[in-house]
Amino acid sequence: MAHRDFNDLLAFVLVAREGSFTRAAAQLGVSQSALSHTIRGLESRLGLRLLTRTTRSVSPTEAGERLLQTVGPRLDEIEEEVSALSELRDKPAGTIRITTAEHAAHSVLWPKLAKFLPNYPDIKVEINVDYTMTDIVAQRFDAGVRLGDQVAKDMIAVRIGPDLRIAVVGSPAYFAQRPPPETPKDLTAHNCINLRLPTHGQLLLWDFEKIGQALNVRTEGQLVFNSSSAILRAALEGFGLAFVPEDMAEPHLGKGCLMRVLEDWCQPYPGYHLYYPSRRQSSPAFRLVVEALRYRR
Repeated sequence: MAHRDFNDLLAFVLVAREGSFTRAAAQLGVSQSALSHTIRGLESRLGLRLLTRTTRSVSPTEAGERLLQTVGPRLDEIEEEVSALSELRDKPAGTIRITTAEHAAHSVLWPKLAKFLPNYPDIKVEINVDYTMTDIVAQRFDAGVRLGDQVAKDMIAVRIGPDLRIAVVGSPAYFAQRPPPETPKDLTAHNCINLRLPTHGQLLLWDFEKIGQALNVRTEGQLVFNSSSAILRAALEGFGLAFVPEDMAEPHLGKGCLMRVLEDWCQPYPGYHLYYPSRRQSSPAFRLVVEALRYRR
């Protein structure tokens, strides 16, 4: 196989994974027309159609899927080995890509990285804020952040934060119009501000526990957001009850801007963990980032 075919294979894998010539071309730094020409040339040399193209999407054919599953991991291994050569450098360097939810990014990742990064100017960190349960291998992230009980068993998990609690809060103005709920079941009579989960398009269930009794409540309300900070802002302005991480609500509770209810039903649960594939070959830069984020009591 000619050397140029390796570049063509890399281009094919990127298009197949992204499902888009536009995004793949942007990552490769080439025009869409040049990338399309490359893929057509590869298909011509192989005598097989590798991609099905429509006006809205690009997906691999049966032959393309087979090539993707065979060649993709090998190209990833080559890239990891090349990245590992940074061990020979005097200073750790490289880009670490992490996918995480909004709250973890603000409450855990950023405070620690803000102290770490000035000491390592050659290490770059890319944080992708997303509520979906991202496949970090398929999306080529170095690591992801999830709650402890959500990490897959085949991943290495490193605790990066303390246990968490949820707080149900509303403004004094809101409670001036309605009595506070005494049990989670009372929430059905309240205007609850909900979070839309992008993975399945469903609303987040409000889950509670007290003395071994667990309840999941499907709440209703006038507002739905896909951001916890937006939910908190709406609660502060009196639009309803919010179900948010305790640390987000605490500053406003102390000022009297919010009131907390159902506190005895909100039990601690495992905090955030950084996770990554067990087969991943760690670079010095990655190991330093992991240690910087590691939770220490």
